Amino acid sequence: MDPDTNPLRTLPKIVRFRLMAILALMWCSVFTIWTGWIALYGPSVAAHVVLLLGVFFTADVFRRAGKQTGNHRDAMRNPTDGTVLHDDIWGA
Repeated sequence: MDPDTNPLRTLPKIVRFRLMAILALMWCSVFTIWTGWIALYGPSVAAHVVLLLGVFFTADVFRRAGKQTGNHRDAMRNPTDGTVLHDDIWGA
């Protein structure tokens, strides 16, 4: 913005002023559009992250459930003699 070091310093003052005003308008527009895009893009990214976390959590639950064999009580019994490994809260 310094008229002594500005690359437009060789132009007449009115032309230099007009070009600087056009550049200022352009950069104001660029930053306004960029800020608005970020304001709309940010919540969209957050919503998509929440959606993907839900999908991955569901997939992990299904993957873990597919690996298990038997029922929940079989997982709590000693496989050699069938004794309970901890207190059975259901009384069986």
